Amino acid sequence: MRTNKKPHIIIFNPDEMRADSLAHLGNPAAITPNLDGFAANDAVSFSRAYCQNPVCVPSRCSFLTGLYPHVRGHRTMSYLLHPGEETLFSELRRGGYYVWMNSRNDLLAGQIPGWAESHADEIYYGELERAPPGPENHAIRGSKGSKYYYSHFQGRLSTDETGRNYSNDDDVVDAAIKRILNPPDDRPICLFLGLMYPHVAYSVEEPYYSAIDRKCLPERIKSENCTGKAKILALIREYAAMGEFTEDDWNELRAVYLGMCMKIDAQFGRLLSALQDAGLYDDCAIFFLSDHGDFTGDYDLPEKAQNSFEDCLTRVPLLVKPPKGVDIIPGISNALTELVDFYATALDFAEVPASHTHFGRSLRKNLIDHDNILRKFSCCEGGRLPEETHCDEYHSYGANASGAPESMSYWPKLMAQTDNEAHAKGIMIRNDRYKYVSRVSDKDELYDLVNDPGEAKNLFLDPNMADVIISMRKDMLKWLQETSDIVPFEYDQRFTPDMALARLKNITHKEDEAVVRKMLADGVSFVEITQHFRDKGGG
Repeated sequence: MRTNKKPHIIIFNPDEMRADSLAHLGNPAAITPNLDGFAANDAVSFSRAYCQNPVCVPSRCSFLTGLYPHVRGHRTMSYLLHPGEETLFSELRRGGYYVWMNSRNDLLAGQIPGWAESHADEIYYGELERAPPGPENHAIRGSKGSKYYYSHFQGRLSTDETGRNYSNDDDVVDAAIKRILNPPDDRPICLFLGLMYPHVAYSVEEPYYSAIDRKCLPERIKSENCTGKAKILALIREYAAMGEFTEDDWNELRAVYLGMCMKIDAQFGRLLSALQDAGLYDDCAIFFLSDHGDFTGDYDLPEKAQNSFEDCLTRVPLLVKPPKGVDIIPGISNALTELVDFYATALDFAEVPASHTHFGRSLRKNLIDHDNILRKFSCCEGGRLPEETHCDEYHSYGANASGAPESMSYWPKLMAQTDNEAHAKGIMIRNDRYKYVSRVSDKDELYDLVNDPGEAKNLFLDPNMADVIISMRKDMLKWLQETSDIVPFEYDQRFTPDMALARLKNITHKEDEAVVRKMLADGVSFVEITQHFRDKGGG
């Protein structure tokens, strides 16, 4: 029975999960029965949802504020939210919610005492007393020069004496279930589960490892079939030196990744079952979304790149189940959406006003009208200016990460990012047919997503595409104009109290000074104060 007027808000947020890792979105090798059933019976799965940055920190800073990364400069791994910047969590807390989250941050500046804690009533820091078992083949990485050295591939994980590989993610899901079954009070709950899987290293235990049929994997996008791709991809390939990877090797990596996604699906299923057991399922707004995707062998690359915008990196799962009482027709929506729309939808269901201007759009209407045009285009952005650093590895190893040891698994990416042209700022805009990428240096890109869904042939230099490019550049300019900044809801006083008293001296008396100071302290504007004393006959 429902005890709270407001719905519970449940946010399940895996890391680095691409949209086509779900069976119901067309991957014949994927095994995701819980998410598939969720979409078929209770939720809408948005098949064309795009993140706003292809790495975790900028993406989370975006979808938990409803702001694009460029609005306040949250474009790198090294610049998180600071005091004065509200999030969905702080807004829900003020709206009467009990906010629970695990300690996976990637959102709030960690050096500021009490800042992260101010966004939650409870942060779960984990209770694992020992690390889960590692890969069966501990030596698989080999030495420098091995094809696996920079692949992030570990393969099958060992299991413990109970037959499990009980990970930190498993611990977080169990802790969330415990909180569901033992609510702290009568407030509606917001649960945020920020998980690591299917983030690299590519590794998973049985039964997930063997469950994926390698023969059912869809065709991989190969770099040899591509023309005009971004420089950053070529540099990462060069430094990673994975040329000896065979098609069987790539297929094994891809299958392990899908096994990791299968485990995420199982964990999500356990959470749904707990909500049903607690009698809370109907009263919940449930969101499943990832921060960005993963190459997983496409373009002959593992993991991701911070200023590359292929669909495997930017198109992510987004599934939404509203609380009981909100109309829905479950299924798949092909409407173009963005992760900032998650922020707007969560606040809409919670009936909590945003504390700032934002750019998300509620998905409520699309829950019953899957063809509703929410957006004409979606955008994503990444990269940096030459004088900026992207992540803390740069700070640790000197200018341009030149001192980073080659033993680091991320060394190829760090070295590729030392190239200012390759790692330059870029913006992606995509509409129903085309995707255009503009960069401050290196080449621009244009893809016909109908005829070339794998984004293999860059059409930017094709003279027949000139009108398309001009049109998309105009849309990008208008988008940047509209979203370039925001004005806070709180306004500032133009005058100090002494300045205001000096300007009011012709319509006030000395005994009015305390009243004026009190009105200013209460936030009454100078215009209102002036009118107040004029109405009293002061002039």
